[in-house]
Amino acid sequence: MHKIALFALLSLPIFAGFFPATVNTTVAAVNGNSISLSRPFPVTGMSGIIIHKYAKEFSAITNRLVQTSSKGTATLLENDIIHHEELPTIKTGITRGDKVIGGYLYRNVLLLAPDADTYAKTTASHNRAWIHPDLYALFLSQEGEDRPTRENLAAFAKSHQVGLIYIIKKGSAVLLDPISGKIVGKKGIGKLPSKAQYPFYMRFDEIKTGWFSKSSKGGNYYNMVESL
Repeated sequence: MHKIALFALLSLPIFAGFFPATVNTTVAAVNGNSISLSRPFPVTGMSGIIIHKYAKEFSAITNRLVQTSSKGTATLLENDIIHHEELPTIKTGITRGDKVIGGYLYRNVLLLAPDADTYAKTTASHNRAWIHPDLYALFLSQEGEDRPTRENLAAFAKSHQVGLIYIIKKGSAVLLDPISGKIVGKKGIGKLPSKAQYPFYMRFDEIKTGWFSKSSKGGNYYNMVESL
């Protein structure tokens, strides 16, 4: 009986609750753009980074990857290496033993909520580093866009070091990994306002996106987030 209980305990997922845990693992094998991980991420669809060690005190991020199976198979994201304008492009190949961090920056979360009250309650209930939606609204304005898309969420995440997008829908909440574009968490949620701020809660009246662009007023928040 004790052995059965121990087996059941060890068989439980390695993360608890809504948020997948960040995982430290290594590259076990490389086959072109396909990578085998020594330890799989807790959720398929999670993205991560590969870190290559060059010397005792020098290492660098060389690639991003996305887990594609629960057994720890992952795919490299082409042309998606983290760049810096003042540094040379990293061209280091992936090798067995390279460090991998799955769920990189998952503590940094952008929340898309229907109103201020829902935003406040949600952020107070989770110990995360919350990226305020005002920053995302400013980003959209600068990019000439007036509503969230998976493409501009990914661009914002890369430029502001965001790991997850927490999206409150009608009756549910989901976690979007903006780098992989996959949903990595989902739960039911109730007592949401029938009327919501569009395109999402922020401390601006609207997103100004240019002379010829559409106004961010007049849309429906819940319909918009369903399309993400």
